[in-house]
Amino acid sequence: MPRAPLKVSCRLEPLSVLSPDGQLDAALEPKIPDADLRRLYKTMLASRRLDERCLMLQRQGRMGTYGPSKGQEAASLGAIYCLEPTDWLIPAFREIAGMLWRGWPMHTWMQYWGGFEAGNCPPPGVNDLPTCVPIASQCQYGMGVAWGLKLHGKGRVAMAFCGDGATSEGDFHEAMNFAAVYNLPMIMVIQNNHWAISIPRKCQTAASTLAQKAVAYGMDGIQVDGNDLLAMIVATREAVEKARTGGGPTLIEAVTYRLAMHTTADDPKKYRSESEVKEWEPRDPLPRFQKYLQSKGLLDERVQKVIDEEVAAELEQAVKNYESYTFDPIEFFDHQYAELTPDLAAQKEELRAYLESKKAARAAPGRSAPSPVH
Repeated sequence: MPRAPLKVSCRLEPLSVLSPDGQLDAALEPKIPDADLRRLYKTMLASRRLDERCLMLQRQGRMGTYGPSKGQEAASLGAIYCLEPTDWLIPAFREIAGMLWRGWPMHTWMQYWGGFEAGNCPPPGVNDLPTCVPIASQCQYGMGVAWGLKLHGKGRVAMAFCGDGATSEGDFHEAMNFAAVYNLPMIMVIQNNHWAISIPRKCQTAASTLAQKAVAYGMDGIQVDGNDLLAMIVATREAVEKARTGGGPTLIEAVTYRLAMHTTADDPKKYRSESEVKEWEPRDPLPRFQKYLQSKGLLDERVQKVIDEEVAAELEQAVKNYESYTFDPIEFFDHQYAELTPDLAAQKEELRAYLESKKAARAAPGRSAPSPVH
């Protein structure tokens, strides 16, 4: 038999709308209400300021290990902007910009990284799963949610996020294969920030792109400039509409860059060069989108000043809310099972008795009153 190329039906494209210096490809510009454009900018700025504050809190010993999102705000915000409130979001741990858009309070984000269970609680009525640090495990959750949504048959979609390092995990591949086989309403967004902690993308796969992995699963894939908010919106709108109308899953590779450390537990200078970081700094999504709004007459010094003041006030209140939160260790038992097992129930009562005895000892004459646990 003569050799002939196989026919692959999946579509694979690259996409960019806004250049790093703010130049627009008008033919690809998405239609977005002016009010939404301003709110998108404020949300991106709020995410950046929140990120900076959390890093400061960690360095001051007021927060645990923290994973910054600096430079990756557009990848999550542009994609999540395309969701309806009834859709589901399954984040990893660098999606704070999009989570703010969905209604997550700043102080809840701080509580998560502060080690409090309250940081895992989505706002009332928000169809989101909590932040997920274990690599690629959320891919399976996203697939499962998408399967449930298909069974419900109400035209809702699930959007999951992961990093380039997650594409080396079995959970990612199993989720993608299952989503394609069962034609699930799922959008998988890979935040390709080029580094899985200290492992570069080139050591994760020999493929020239991560988007092309979609071909093996039998779904559409697209590689998007993840620092271009407009491009993320264009690509994700198409993927969401396709999923909502029964067209199945899409794999989106958002090409971005982690400008800060993986988390405060590592030193990126040990494994990547400063010149590489400098090369990516001009592609920062925040000033890029700022220039776009200025060119449209939607952002000037007066509007910028108002936005800066609003974000600063919201951030200060968030820090107060976070640092005034009191924690009861008994809560450890409240988030495990709907009904505690006999052993855990006994342990809960043992801990309660111990804490009460310590409290009584501190309050005894001659001893100062106990301070609340923070």
